[in-house]
Amino acid sequence: MKRIYFDNAATTSLDPVVLDTMMPFLTEKFGNPSSIYSYGRETKMAIEQSRKTVAKILNAHPAEIFFTSGGTESSNTAITAAVKDLGCKHIVTSAIEHHATLHTVEYLHSLDIATISYVKLLPNGHIDLYNLEKLLASSEEKTLVTLLHANNEIGNMLDIHAVGNLCKLYNAIFHCDTVQTVGHFPFDCRNTPVHFITGAAHKFHGPKGIGILYINENVRIQPFVHGGGQERNMRAGTENLYGIIGFAKALELATVTHKEDAVYIGSIKEYMHDALLKNIPGIGFNGDVFGESLYTVLSVSFPKTEKSEMLLFNLDINNICASGGSACTSGVEQGSHVIRAINNNPNQVTVRFSFSKHNTTAEVDAVVAVLKEMV
Repeated sequence: MKRIYFDNAATTSLDPVVLDTMMPFLTEKFGNPSSIYSYGRETKMAIEQSRKTVAKILNAHPAEIFFTSGGTESSNTAITAAVKDLGCKHIVTSAIEHHATLHTVEYLHSLDIATISYVKLLPNGHIDLYNLEKLLASSEEKTLVTLLHANNEIGNMLDIHAVGNLCKLYNAIFHCDTVQTVGHFPFDCRNTPVHFITGAAHKFHGPKGIGILYINENVRIQPFVHGGGQERNMRAGTENLYGIIGFAKALELATVTHKEDAVYIGSIKEYMHDALLKNIPGIGFNGDVFGESLYTVLSVSFPKTEKSEMLLFNLDINNICASGGSACTSGVEQGSHVIRAINNNPNQVTVRFSFSKHNTTAEVDAVVAVLKEMV
C-alpha cells in the first residue's frame, strides 16, 4: 500500500516550486550576505527582498520581521525578552500550549524571575476569556500573555483580537504562537493588537529549519544571539540564505491559493469525520471540531481496547502516518498534555489526523477501512 500521509500539522512536503526557487542559492549564488563584493551583495538583496515579501503578506513593516530557525526559537526569544527586557514579572499562559512555550515559561519560573498563572479552559478546549480578564485585572506586576493562535493537537483557534484588546486594556505584552496559522490564514499585523507572532515554513510546504519572529515596531528588545550584525543586530550568525528564500516563496504560494486550499482541505476533514462516525462505534472528537478550529486538524478519540492501544504502531505498519496528540514528542509516546487537560479519559486512545491539499477522499476511505479492522 502506498504511504498515506495524514500528519501535516507535524510537517508538510516541500513544494517543488519552492525547491526550484531555493536551488540557485544552494549552488551558484553562495556568497556570504555580509561580504561587500557583488557575490555577497546579491545574496543580501535576496534576503531583504524575501523580508519585504513576508512583511507585505502579513501587513507588517519589513523591519518587524526577523528570520529565525523556526517556531521554537521564535517563541523562546519572545517570551524570554518579554521577561528580561520588557519587565514582565507575571506570565499568563494555558495548560495546552506547545512545549516551546510551556517549557520556556517553566524555565523562567524556575529562575525565580517570573510567576505563572494558567488561564482556565472551557469544556470544548477554548480559553476562558472571562478568566483571562480576571487574571489580568488582578495582576499587580506587568504581565506577559502567551497563548497559541491555533492548538497544534486539537485545532482550536483563539480569538486573537479579543485577547489582544484585553492585553491592551491591562497594558500587558501579548505573544501569540501562530505557527499553525501563518501560511494557512490571512494576517494583518498592522491591525492586530499583538506584540510578537511566530511562523515556521515547514508547516506550509516550505523548508525545515527556517522561521520568523514578528516583533511589533513599538517593542524594543535586546539581541538574542550575540556575535555579529545580522538581522539588524538582533540575531548574529550567517543567515540561512536558502531557507529564507524558501520561506518567502512558500508563504507567497500559500497566500495565492489560500481560499481554495482552505475549502478543499476542510472538505477532507469533514469527509473523514463523517466516515469515522459512520463506521466506528464509540468514537469521539476533541476540541471545537467545526467551530473556531483549524481546517487542517481532526483529533479523534477511539475506545480503548487491546487492539486500539497499539493503534499508531499498527497504522504505521499499514503505511499510514498520523500522530498521537502532538508530533514534537512522537517516538516517545508519553501521552499528550493537551488531551489530558481537556479530556482526561483513560478509556480512550487519541489520534490526530492532519491534512494538506495533497490528500484525497480515497486516502480517507483507505484509512477508515484499516481503522475499522483495528478497532
